[in-house]
Amino acid sequence: MSEISIGFFGIGILLAAIFLGAPIMLALTAVAFVGLGILTSFPTAITIVGTIYFETVNSFHFSVIPMFLLMGFFAMQAGIGADLFDACTKWMGRLPGGLAIATTGAAAAFGAASGSSVGSAMLFTKLALPEMAARGYDKGFSSACIAIAGTLAVLIPPSALMVVYGILTNSSIGELLIAGIIPGIIFAFLIAATVFIYATIYPNKAPRMTEQYSMKEKLYSLRLIFPLIAVILIMIGGLYNGFFTPTEAGGIGALVTFFMALIRNKNKQFSSLLKTLLETATLSAMIFAIIIGGLLFARFLALSGVSDEIKYFLTSTGLSVWVVVLLVTILYLIFGMLMDAPSLLAISLPITHPVMMSLGFDPLWFGVYVVVLAEIGAITPPVGMNCFVVKGAANGLVTLEEVFGGLWPFLWACALMLGLLVAFPEIVMYLPEKMR
Repeated sequence: MSEISIGFFGIGILLAAIFLGAPIMLALTAVAFVGLGILTSFPTAITIVGTIYFETVNSFHFSVIPMFLLMGFFAMQAGIGADLFDACTKWMGRLPGGLAIATTGAAAAFGAASGSSVGSAMLFTKLALPEMAARGYDKGFSSACIAIAGTLAVLIPPSALMVVYGILTNSSIGELLIAGIIPGIIFAFLIAATVFIYATIYPNKAPRMTEQYSMKEKLYSLRLIFPLIAVILIMIGGLYNGFFTPTEAGGIGALVTFFMALIRNKNKQFSSLLKTLLETATLSAMIFAIIIGGLLFARFLALSGVSDEIKYFLTSTGLSVWVVVLLVTILYLIFGMLMDAPSLLAISLPITHPVMMSLGFDPLWFGVYVVVLAEIGAITPPVGMNCFVVKGAANGLVTLEEVFGGLWPFLWACALMLGLLVAFPEIVMYLPEKMR
């Protein structure tokens, strides 16, 4: 069997293992190790595995992931999401679909403090869904809005998924984080616009609020948000101007949200801190294992020649660049329905990234595009991680079928977002180019 045949056979074994329910981190590592052993020798494969494990975990880039995760957990304990939802409700609640728009705005702002799509979806399900249901909102529409609004957390910095992409592709993590700002804001606007249009056409499914708030009440609602806004501006401004690294930015954010959590939870400081540290360590270890498995799999594909073979095939057959983009888009949308985003990146990037780079695409643009695709997969059936999270956090208030059924208006917003990224790559590149 030729080396290329071994590579394609390894891809087939990996996909079969995933479809049979094997843990992705184990499937990646096992297929890569056996493949490397066959291509070289098993003593050499052991050396490669040990080297990649050490170099990856010993990398300074890796420390940004637990810092961002820690910041997100502290932000949830500090009640920042509730404060944001209360403020957005007072400012935007009287618009058509005002509560759903407020949820979108709060999720976008909270995303700048958490970076967790699942965490954001869970939090706002508990905060916003009972409120919207009590006011006569359609349960499917409101729960779907929460599910897709949660995806903003991985596009707006800090984003752990951007860091995963940066490590797997050896791209600048600082520039990747900055590159997600404008697309994140645009995507939040598109979701809010979808809510507004839908609520205008079907007012019975998203009734307006009748309460009125004075300007004094609106301004007072912002009092607890100013520390968060300050730390976000410091983090993004410091990254943009090169004053500190992404890891240092994550450390600053984690420290500020830690003090905010201490103030909010005076009576249960130690237990909350211990729980947060354990959750951060567990999730970090899972992400680390997936990334290392992805790096090993990338090494296996490179040695087998599969990556070069696919790249040569797509670039030599005369296919239009945009046909390749369409094929990549379809690939991510299909597999995004079947697995979580870090796993999807670990499996796909060793194949898609070299191809897209050979076609002249910027790694920052491709990173943002892939993250958007991965998060669209997080809301689409049959897996749709965010939809399952919303259903679970709703405590029986909504069924999974209702969540998936309410998605169709927002899928148009997703399609429009992808179209804007393709038609206007400057959306992604403007801020990073200014940094350079």
